Amino acid sequence: MTTTHEIAPGIHRISTYVPDVGPRGFTFNQFLIEADEPLIYHTGMHALFGAVSEAVARIVPLSELRWIASGHFEADECGAMNDFLAVAPAAQVVHSTIGVLTSFGDAAARPPRALADGEELDLGGAGNAAGRRRVRHLDTPHVPHNWESRMLFETETGTLFCGDLGAQDGNPAALTSDSVVDAAMRTEELFRSSSLGPAVPATLRRLADLNPTTLAIMHGSSFHGDGAGLLRALADAYETTFPQTRAVAEPSHAA
Repeated sequence: MTTTHEIAPGIHRISTYVPDVGPRGFTFNQFLIEADEPLIYHTGMHALFGAVSEAVARIVPLSELRWIASGHFEADECGAMNDFLAVAPAAQVVHSTIGVLTSFGDAAARPPRALADGEELDLGGAGNAAGRRRVRHLDTPHVPHNWESRMLFETETGTLFCGDLGAQDGNPAALTSDSVVDAAMRTEELFRSSSLGPAVPATLRRLADLNPTTLAIMHGSSFHGDGAGLLRALADAYETTFPQTRAVAEPSHAA
């Protein structure tokens, strides 16, 4: 059950629903950015390569893929990384400096490119979609989990590729303008997948300052609308549901 849906101009969600993950099933989503230098964000697991690569090839030729990206080092994020490298001779894995040093530099079949926090990658023109595509790399250590965690922000469409943040179980619609906060909290309570510390709401609020209009979420529906408001609401929900994520005030040293 692999489907595709254009969630923003030239940005495609590729989704596979796996019904036997959790009580309601789970979607595994990849995102393809059409551009002169196409980028895929998440590859899916090695076992999904056939279905995902067929979906990608219906949009851009596999041999034209230029960048292979993911949020962190995990099977559903980058398990098919080397499968894509094998069919895309010009492709290169791109990740955070920490990600390259700790995992991707060793695991990728070809040397990856490391990006510094805030560094932008120019993907060039976007075909029929107006404007150039540029993605900004954002370090988000331990959010949602793993030291090397990062996210990408596509500046032309205002799309934030936020990985596991906002994940919802089940098989909801590809794109929604309704809040996903309650569903995301239910899923967090089910899987406990995030690093539940103060970095989570702090990072969500920092990402909200980008004012994204589309949130490309790895599991469940993507969101279109007031992305900043949704991210801040999600930060509040974490602090309410998981008190350990609240920031601890620094002790006063006043005499």
